[in-house]
Parts: sequence; structure tokens; C-alpha cells
Amino acid sequence: MLEGYEQLAELWARQGLLVRAIALCKVILRLDPAHEPARRLLAELDARRVDPSAPPGPAVPRARFLEAAAEKVSPEAEAVPRASLLSRVGPRELLSMMETLQPRVFQAGENIVEEGQPGSSMFAIVEGSVEVVRTLKSGRRRTVAFLGEGEFFGEMSLLASTPRFATVRAFERTAVLELTREQLEALLQTHPSVEDVLQGFHRERLLEDVLRGNPLFRSLGSEQREALARDFQICTRPAGTLLIEQGREVDALYLLLRGRCQVLHRHPDGSQVPLRTLGEGDMFGEIALMLGLAATATVCTDSPCVLLRLDWGSCERHLLSDPGVCEALSRLGNERLLSSAGLYWEPGPRGGTPRA
Repeated sequence: MLEGYEQLAELWARQGLLVRAIALCKVILRLDPAHEPARRLLAELDARRVDPSAPPGPAVPRARFLEAAAEKVSPEAEAVPRASLLSRVGPRELLSMMETLQPRVFQAGENIVEEGQPGSSMFAIVEGSVEVVRTLKSGRRRTVAFLGEGEFFGEMSLLASTPRFATVRAFERTAVLELTREQLEALLQTHPSVEDVLQGFHRERLLEDVLRGNPLFRSLGSEQREALARDFQICTRPAGTLLIEQGREVDALYLLLRGRCQVLHRHPDGSQVPLRTLGEGDMFGEIALMLGLAATATVCTDSPCVLLRLDWGSCERHLLSDPGVCEALSRLGNERLLSSAGLYWEPGPRGGTPRA
């Protein structure tokens, strides 16, 4: 039986299905920890991935179950790299990481992670596919993506200790590999470079999704978005953190990815009134950027938040030179100033002219 598993793992590796081959090797090693061929195959997968033009190994016997497996692989699946994260991990780190991951199976419709719940692990899809569902501001739930074999999810909660950004449910019977925070911490004791790989992968994918999906950045070309992504900082802040203070200089533009922020206006007598609540996808700091003013309001986190921060120098280099972005920022700032105008003025005596 194990010989057949080994041959199937070899076939999947030759077809570019790296994560599926690794998962099967993992199963073999759980059945027989001393199975040397499976260990050798795990070590060889990295070299085959880095050099896809390398000649294939000896022909694999075409047993019935191997032929059935090959028929399920589409031409697109064979041609497209399936594990961009694993391609950045060295051979020794890869072997240690794969021996750490635990296989799990979910049936169609079963939730793997739930939006808003605490998360402490990430997943690699070995077989099957998943549906990514987000809750909109209106309260409606919408499917925003489908992920297939070789793709990863959940790394934000693992790396930043934040609640899950979305619900991910099995679209069909789906096998995944799970890496928990405890397993990652143990892995980092011997291979600290793995953390940099995970952080880099997470940052690139997060910024790619944000910059592609946010209307403000749609007028930017792909090269501009790539340059902008390098300057964005990802930061997490606990509830009650002061981000912008009314009357003080603002040093950055912020985009809220997760959580809520309160916008407050301080009257001359020191009292504060709420202007609005900012939610996921909202931007702030644009009025100071466009008009060169001190902060017109205070912004404070109302819950644990994940934000993207872009300092003024980067804003000038990447945003203010683009007419489409400037127009969008100006429109956003003007709308907010107009909607808040009533809070900046007090009625004059006996119905006279209002005063600031």
C-alpha cells in the first residue's frame, strides 16, 4: 500500500501539484515514520519546483488508481505553479514545515474558519476547493473568492493575532494541511527564516488584494501599485489607541482593514461629539493630505484594528502625482467636510450669522 502511495505522490509532484504530493508524503510518514523514500521525495520537491525544466525521473507505473488520478488533473492545473508560498522556503525548512502540518478533511458546506472568530492557524488546500465569504456593511453576506488546490488562507490571524477576516467553507469535500501558532513557534526555534517568508507572502497578497479592489487605486498602473505596496506599512492597534488628534499635524494616510474607529470633534469648551464610525475599507487622513491642514478631528480605535499606513512622503510620490487619485481623494475629503460642517459652527445670537 505504501509503495502505491509513494508512486502517486511522485506523479503529483511531476504534474506540479506540490502541496498534494507533500500531503501524501505526510500520510506515508504517519503510517511509517521510517519510510525513507517518502522522506527523500519531500527533500526533492523543492528542487523540482525551483527548476520546472529539469528532466523528469523514471517513468511511474500506471496502475489503475494512478490513471484515475491523472485524469482529474486539468491542463491548467499542470501548467500553473500551485505553491507560491512554499517556493520561498529552503529545502530543510520545507521538510521541517511539512512534517509539522497536520492533515484535516472537511465536507461540502462545512466551515473551516468563521469570520470574526479568534484565529491561531493557517491552512493549505491539498485537495478540493473552498468558498470565501465576507459580511458587508449592510449585513449581507457575499462570496468574494474561491480558492483551490495549493492555495493558502488564514495567515493574517496566525501572524497578527487578529480575528478571522472572512468565513471560509468547503465548497466540496476538501482536504487541508493546518499549521497552528504553537507549531509555528516550535518551527521558528530551529528555522527562524520561515517567519520572514510567511510575513513576506502575507504582505504581498494582502496589498495586492487591497490595491486591486479599492476604488481609490484603480487608476494606478500595475507598476505604480507595486511601488505603492512596498511603502505601505501593516500595523495592528488595540482598542483605545489614538491615531489622529484634532489640531495636530497628520503624518500619514490610513486605510482600515479590520475593526472600527471613532471620529470625534472637540468643541472649544473641551467637549467631544462623535462624527462617524469608520469600518473596514474606510480611509482617513485625506483632508490633511489634500489641504495641508492640521487634523480637523480625532480618530481613535474603537476595537482592535488592522490598518495600512502610508507616510506623507510616499503619498506625494505615489498618489499626488496621479490625477485620478487626487480627484478621488479631494472628493472624499470634501464630502466629509460638508457632512460635518454643522458641528463646526454655532448659531449666532438671535438668529444672526453663525460663528465658528
